Amino acid sequence: MYQPDRPHPLVIRGITTLPPSARNMRIGLFGGSFNPPHPGHQLVSRQALKRLGLDAVWWLVTPGNPLKDHSELAPLEQRVRQARNLITRPNVHVTGFEAEKGFRFTFDTLDWLRRSLPARRFVWIMGADSFSNFHKWDRWRDIADLMPLAIYVRPGSTRQAMSSRAAIALARFRFDEFDAKKLVNARAPAWVYLHGMMSGLSSSAIRQTRRVAPRTP
Repeated sequence: MYQPDRPHPLVIRGITTLPPSARNMRIGLFGGSFNPPHPGHQLVSRQALKRLGLDAVWWLVTPGNPLKDHSELAPLEQRVRQARNLITRPNVHVTGFEAEKGFRFTFDTLDWLRRSLPARRFVWIMGADSFSNFHKWDRWRDIADLMPLAIYVRPGSTRQAMSSRAAIALARFRFDEFDAKKLVNARAPAWVYLHGMMSGLSSSAIRQTRRVAPRTP
């Protein structure tokens, strides 16, 4: 059915295709603009693989976050290729498949993956800074009901994240951090807050630095 608010599908060979997967794989879904991707994204992926006992992590490079300004958004293909150039682990994959499906919101993406790949076990990965504003996302409660959530610590975000509307609403479904590897098999809603190594890098700060950097003669 045609949806007027859905952007036209964008098909780019090798960019908007899904990574390979198999039945019963434990897959972490790490969504974002990745504008640009940086080592902080790598850090979260490595920690998620280890702490959650995952087989793979998929970076879902969004065509554009509805809550963010798109004026500085690099083309999708550029962001996907930059992310792939950054990846050093064979079980971390990058895809821009949301553009091919015309998805704008996270719920649509996760719902489609659950229905299209029912034999996989998915976990949605997000930073604590994003979790602080999770209640502003479209259908955020439905997202929490779709699959388990893994929230990774971000510098200066713990207090705000743990006192957020989402954290309070989902408090009784929180897993102890020592049980993080059980999360992937848990029935949603379920979530865990992961402490660990942190990176002070952010895509917005990198863009700001690039804007003010002097040009070489």
